[in-house]
Amino acid sequence: MFKVKRHIYETSSTKTVRFDGSLGAIPGQFAMVWVPGVDEFPMSVSYPGRDFGITYQILGEGTKALGKKRAGEIVGIRGSYGNGFTVSKKRLLVVAGGLGMAPLAPLIELARKKKATVDLVIGARTSKELLFERRAKAAGATVEIATDDGTKGFKGFASELARELIEKSQYDCVYTCGPEKMMVKVFDIASREGIPVQASLERIMKCGIGICDSCAIDGVHVCKDGPVFSSARLGKFKDFGRTKLDPAGRKVPV
Repeated sequence: MFKVKRHIYETSSTKTVRFDGSLGAIPGQFAMVWVPGVDEFPMSVSYPGRDFGITYQILGEGTKALGKKRAGEIVGIRGSYGNGFTVSKKRLLVVAGGLGMAPLAPLIELARKKKATVDLVIGARTSKELLFERRAKAAGATVEIATDDGTKGFKGFASELARELIEKSQYDCVYTCGPEKMMVKVFDIASREGIPVQASLERIMKCGIGICDSCAIDGVHVCKDGPVFSSARLGKFKDFGRTKLDPAGRKVPV
């Protein structure tokens, strides 16, 4: 059980809650967040280290209840869980879509500490929904913006802007998180150029430890075997970008 330290709005629909304590998480790992009496759900750790934090959109009952927590109130946290990102290359492209920037922001900070060069594409529906742009620039990343409505930067999808960067630059690795259809496009573009990819997948998670099977994809569990997968595994997933399990365990389109 952790005490809420502070709550802030990142955008009109996205909040970050910081807790008094540490999970010892690495970029890309997640935690199971329990709002007592309401619900438990998975969340990426957007601020590892001391006073760790999670960043989330207010969508259902659980996140609405979490959004009402004030400083000093208690929230249950299990984790950190899963595999995180690994940084061993020097020229990196990071492609984020929407809330996918939450686990990628600490990755960028880690990469810059390791003296890697980072080009970042942040995609959002509109400029008002861009997440952690200033944070990424403060870390030393070169930031490119893509908005669906053209209110800032490139008008179009993040994957389209990523294609342009890959065609004119040489990268050692591509990292991505966001809508799965976007990640599939990024994976395909990078793979054609022989660039390895690390992608953070999202699935329904009820347990977070590989028991409930709700996050299964092609025989593995996103919670335990992921959520970050490398090119070797991504290329073997038949369901990547195609199907996922709904709350009842039925396959539905991504």
